[in-house]
Amino acid sequence: MNRAPNTQLISLMDEAGISNKGLAKRMRDLAEHRGEPLGTTHVSVQRWRSGASIKPTTAAVMADVLSARLRRRITPGDLGFFGKPESAAAQTHVDYPGTADEALAQLDSLSSMDGGAPCGSSRLIVADGDLSTAVLSWMTSRPDGVRPDLPNRRRVGMRDVRAIRTAGKMFMELDFQFGGGHGHRALRHYFRHEVLPLLDASYSEKVGAALFGAASEIAQLLAWTAYDSGNHRLAHRYLTSTLRLTQVTGDRTFGARILSNLSHQANYLGHHVQSAQMARAAIEGSRGQATPRAMSMFTAMEARALSNAGDARGAGRAMNEAEHHFERADTAEDPEWLSYFDSAELMGEFCHCFRDLRQRCEAVRYAQHAVDSTDPKYARTLGFCRMVLAQSLLINGELEAAVDTATLAVEAGDSLQSARFQRYVSDFQGEITGHSTNPAAVAFNEHVRQAIARLDEE
Repeated sequence: MNRAPNTQLISLMDEAGISNKGLAKRMRDLAEHRGEPLGTTHVSVQRWRSGASIKPTTAAVMADVLSARLRRRITPGDLGFFGKPESAAAQTHVDYPGTADEALAQLDSLSSMDGGAPCGSSRLIVADGDLSTAVLSWMTSRPDGVRPDLPNRRRVGMRDVRAIRTAGKMFMELDFQFGGGHGHRALRHYFRHEVLPLLDASYSEKVGAALFGAASEIAQLLAWTAYDSGNHRLAHRYLTSTLRLTQVTGDRTFGARILSNLSHQANYLGHHVQSAQMARAAIEGSRGQATPRAMSMFTAMEARALSNAGDARGAGRAMNEAEHHFERADTAEDPEWLSYFDSAELMGEFCHCFRDLRQRCEAVRYAQHAVDSTDPKYARTLGFCRMVLAQSLLINGELEAAVDTATLAVEAGDSLQSARFQRYVSDFQGEITGHSTNPAAVAFNEHVRQAIARLDEE
């Protein structure tokens, strides 16, 4: 029987500018580094191009190689081997809560789930219609208002709100220092058993508004820690439920913060159009209410999405706007949750943009600035910036400097329980597969292997 050519694979290889031999070699090198040797040759690749089937594990290696080459996420389902593209097969539908009570019920259900296990959720694709419904509902909403002074219920005061914010600050510090996998379980227990019951208590209108704000911040952090742990479906459901929760008090700035998180996640997963749309919704939905620092963060998210999409002009415009907003950051009083977004954080966003645009000089300069100015207490952020610096140095042709920088990132990030940081490292490993015989590359891969072994032992 004649097989139809695999047009998806052929198209991706043409876009990547990679030959049959080149793809085969990179797949063998990457598999060897992972301890799972492959016998792939250029003949194998030609057979796959001609329509032959492939093992799922081999397709996963191929997808990672092409991801590194194309600077965007390629999944096994995108390669044309398994019938429908993965974007169609794995599409997830998320119902946006119609009422605050529905949002609270969803958050109660979600907080009973373990967010530490990825469960294959890196393949998350959210239906455009679901996102459009969520954004339109939020953009056109009026505040629900809190229900104060309910009879025969526990009375909640500002002391309780301060306790929640103090706990949230502690968990956020743990997240930055040790990664989302470290505190997620304790945080969800605290949220479900200490925070949610207070929302069903009795309080004044002033206390109620502050209470819902504090609860939204904890829910957002739950989403973030699930995201950092690699559980994208759970993270997305937390985010959409929390977005609805912000409608209770009409907190447009924090609602925009949730949209910017959705933009961040979509960009990470390779859905750049959705990412840009979420960032723009955050910008327009909070315009006139968000502080300049918040607007800088939202616009930086748009720049990240446009950079990953290869839109250099649009990304440059967004970066200029983000910088302009940040110049006025000290002219307004920011909410406490935004205090981490300083100049180092903005430089970190920009270095990602220049790396993705492959503007090598700017990428190295901004990444070095971000590394030099990031407070070590933000260990995960510093690890990301070091890996971006390593990738930027590699783009600039400085292999040994790149490997030295990546090695430092791995050593300093040894205690991070972050699936995102691990992906930065594995992406870099994929990018140096063409230098597999170089002593520096060999030493780095061995260093990573030992670090992973130590994590397994712990």
